Amino acid sequence: MSQTCDVDPALLEKLEAFRFAKRSKGNATIICKINKEGLLIVEEHDQDNLSIDALAHLLPDNTPRYIVLSYELKHDDGRQSFPLVFLYYSPNGVKPEFNVLYASAKTYFQNKVGLGKVFDLQDSDDLTDAWLRAKLLK
Repeated sequence: MSQTCDVDPALLEKLEAFRFAKRSKGNATIICKINKEGLLIVEEHDQDNLSIDALAHLLPDNTPRYIVLSYELKHDDGRQSFPLVFLYYSPNGVKPEFNVLYASAKTYFQNKVGLGKVFDLQDSDDLTDAWLRAKLLK
């Protein structure tokens, strides 16, 4: 399989641990970006107990990002789960070369880290608990 970018081995290790971490409350996230010089997907930011509103404010206005999110989903019957979600954030107005670079590496990265729940996002203002909950409960 041909790929545009590779994934930083340290990020792969961190994502593996993140994937199997037991959570009892709150959201946890790892935001990733592409290092253009090395064509390497690297970690930009990680945080536990982060609200979705706070996550939305961390996203840049003019550059795509990959977001791996362990989301605290509270079900109507009182159960609680922590689905692992992959968000591909590509805001409007991104330089075409960034858009092509991130879009071309998206599927490779998603497959490399083994994430099945994938949602695209173009406006950080759309990233809300209601939006994410609706996507997950479809």
